[in-house]
Amino acid sequence: MPDANSFRRAPRATRRAARSIVALAAAVAVGATAACGEPADQVPSLGYAIDNVVTTYNGNTVDGSPTGAVQALSRVLTGMNYTGPSGAPVADTDFGTANVLPGDSLTVQYRLNPASVYSDGVPVSCDDFVLAWAAGNGRFTRPGDGGPVPMFDAATRAGYADIERVDCQPGAKDATVVFAPGRGYLGWRSLFGATELMPAHVAAQSAGVPDLVGAIRSGDMDAIGRIADFWNTGWRLVPGELDLTKLPSSGPYRIDSYTADGGLVLVENERWWGIKPQTSRIVVWPKGSDVQSGMAAGDVEVVDVGAGSLSGFDPGDGFDVAEEPSRSVEQFVLATHGVFGSADARRAFALCLPRQRLYDELGHPGFDRADGVGSGVVDSRITAPDTLFYPSAVAAEGGLYTDPDIAGATSAREAAGQQQLTVRVGYLGPDERRARTVRIVADSCAGAGITVEDAGSPDFSPTALRAGQVDAVLAGTASAAGAAGTDTVDAAAFALRTGNGDNFGSFSNRRFDQVVDQLSVDASLSARMSLLGEAEAILWNEMPTIPLFDQPRTIAHSKGMHAVVPNPTRSGAGWNMDRWILLR
Repeated sequence: MPDANSFRRAPRATRRAARSIVALAAAVAVGATAACGEPADQVPSLGYAIDNVVTTYNGNTVDGSPTGAVQALSRVLTGMNYTGPSGAPVADTDFGTANVLPGDSLTVQYRLNPASVYSDGVPVSCDDFVLAWAAGNGRFTRPGDGGPVPMFDAATRAGYADIERVDCQPGAKDATVVFAPGRGYLGWRSLFGATELMPAHVAAQSAGVPDLVGAIRSGDMDAIGRIADFWNTGWRLVPGELDLTKLPSSGPYRIDSYTADGGLVLVENERWWGIKPQTSRIVVWPKGSDVQSGMAAGDVEVVDVGAGSLSGFDPGDGFDVAEEPSRSVEQFVLATHGVFGSADARRAFALCLPRQRLYDELGHPGFDRADGVGSGVVDSRITAPDTLFYPSAVAAEGGLYTDPDIAGATSAREAAGQQQLTVRVGYLGPDERRARTVRIVADSCAGAGITVEDAGSPDFSPTALRAGQVDAVLAGTASAAGAAGTDTVDAAAFALRTGNGDNFGSFSNRRFDQVVDQLSVDASLSARMSLLGEAEAILWNEMPTIPLFDQPRTIAHSKGMHAVVPNPTRSGAGWNMDRWILLR
């Protein structure tokens, strides 16, 4: 992880001069084909700072899903779609096309671009679809202490568990995905998206499996186990220790290097078959970088972070700044064991929270919305405030948890059989907004005999909740530290479903699981309204999480930048980084 001195490598004027030399050299090199390169007045390398760590190439694992993999790598590992600024999936026709075939069960035919090829020269193929499905369907298990456990440590099964099979001839450019009868997943357009299709040929080679598709089709558990072992841990990104042969790209950028003082360097993928990136080099600066110094030094041109998270953040006159609410719900994710082993204890904590004050002071910096996303305290975990279902979904809250009820919190704590209750709150730090949240909550809850301790750290992961190292996680949707959320209920709902990888609090309720499964396939408006209301009633009663507000985001970019479009979803501002241009 970059340290506080990451950007202090050379005087600012020296770096700017070097950039001018690089730009001039590039212009001379392209000569008559200047249209294929950058003009002399264009900055050839742009810095992009995010508020999350980048620790893996595979953001689909339990460890990888809360990280900034999607923010950083959406234009490195492309797929059938990406999450656009509205929160909905946008088809990426550079990668391929998808068409629904007639029949009783949902069947989708995917056709890959004939020119699609990884940066190592291996063609993109339906093998990648088979691997994604195998990893996410939850069917392949091995014995564990408490019974069978999934071989693939996948963060979510949403949609993939509904697929009956993926028809694929190894190496082919088309795949037919057949969903189980009655399980026509409504969100199928979001499957096999950016960062979800990992290079199957790398996994197969590393696992010593010549025919990945055949092994999965035949149920060869020994081979599948080796594939899963690599899928789970083989794509870790450790600064200074990259094996680039395991990191081929299917997008306009590829990883060139990753060091503590140089960031994650993305360069143009020469084998990309689509439109060339407008800027040939992007440096991703993960959380822990000295963003303020980087902006002053000219090493950071785009910033996408949680509003108020950076202490002393001051972009200055050289940057345009936008602040807006996101599709991620800032929330406490609670353990369902330890001090929070009873619903009474969890309700005690919820009752002492000053949720209205938290929204007023931290939830809408720089903007005021009369309604919809960002307009107030959020009372639903899975239903967005700008949907017609929201009023009925939040009825179960009933105003009981908006302002502190110290007497009620004390009674609930006593009903849980606890004379005192100590709550350790973990989050990925440093994060000034979350640190302030913990301080405000600690002051409020002290009167109810509830001690709240700040357990934020630079190496925090929500897996600490499952391990009993903390009692609550302060994060966004599905426990993500940075950018998160889409326009559907799936990510938030499945993060509370029994057995889902990113259900870090280990919440389990059979009826809630049934509701989530029905919401995945039932498009009826009346049914959805009833189901969403029932889901929230269960959640307010059981209290596995406590929603606060729609997470506000700050997006800043250098004046003169072109095509930087805020994307208040899991994709973040980097969703279209290959279109960014900065002229000096």
